[in-house]
Amino acid sequence: MLQTGIFTGYFPYGVEECAKRIRSHGFNTVQLDLHFKDIDLSFGQITKDKAKKVRDTFRDHDLPIVCISGYTNIIHPDLDHRKANMERLKEIIRWARQFGSPYVISETGTYNTESEWMSDPKNKTQEGFDLCAAAIKELSQTAYDHGATFLLETYVNNVVGSVEETVRMFAAVDHPGLGLLMDPTNYFEDHNIDKMDDVLNQVFDTLTHHVKMAHAKDVARSQDTSEKHADIGDDDALASHTFRGVGNIVLDAPGMGVLNYDLYLKRLAEKHPNIPVIIEHLDEADAPRSKKFLEDKMRAQGV
Repeated sequence: MLQTGIFTGYFPYGVEECAKRIRSHGFNTVQLDLHFKDIDLSFGQITKDKAKKVRDTFRDHDLPIVCISGYTNIIHPDLDHRKANMERLKEIIRWARQFGSPYVISETGTYNTESEWMSDPKNKTQEGFDLCAAAIKELSQTAYDHGATFLLETYVNNVVGSVEETVRMFAAVDHPGLGLLMDPTNYFEDHNIDKMDDVLNQVFDTLTHHVKMAHAKDVARSQDTSEKHADIGDDDALASHTFRGVGNIVLDAPGMGVLNYDLYLKRLAEKHPNIPVIIEHLDEADAPRSKKFLEDKMRAQGV
């Protein structure tokens, strides 16, 4: 059956308290965010002992770490900023196995200087694609060299945002160190959200063989066209955890939008019957409702 997990970053505590609270909700796996109140895992501060402490703490609470967040803008237009982002992501990839999982995830980035989720004309140019492909190839090789796998996550406003762009990138970077994080909500925009089932079927018909991990959030239209962020009760929360969409789309917790979860989970389970599905875009208080919604859908599909 499909596994139900959640990002650790929605539980802003020390590592022990974080694991304890997640387990109290009945989750059985986590995506690891390298941010805890009592352990410094910032750039240059990861050590073997720290990685073991994190890994063992989650194992002690029956919460195996199945993937690791490495989200950053890998094509930031400022070269120094881009280099720093890439070095941090490579560091996480090199340490991934010590944390207990080979999978490190990031989106493909944008040339927009104001936001990591805003589009930019260069994102859809050949030059932009080639620069992104070079970065992904570099990350994939680093992953391969360290027994890990870099997972590309699509997002509509990034360089890789559509099914066609995802196929193109996997053709350009045909590498054993590269895989796909499946999040179907990230393929939807105002022009195709009414073609929900067609898009979902296209995603799985085309990309399912690349999938290593899956996410669970929701998608809907919004009257608020600004970049949307939620208050999740943590003053130190990363923007990647508070982000809730931009333009005419809102990306909220599972069950709060129009994603066809029955079709999503059915298609996901066809080729990946035991894959972890990681809940996101919520706050701690909404974890029980989101988990129940997701698992009720799993039960309905028999997966």
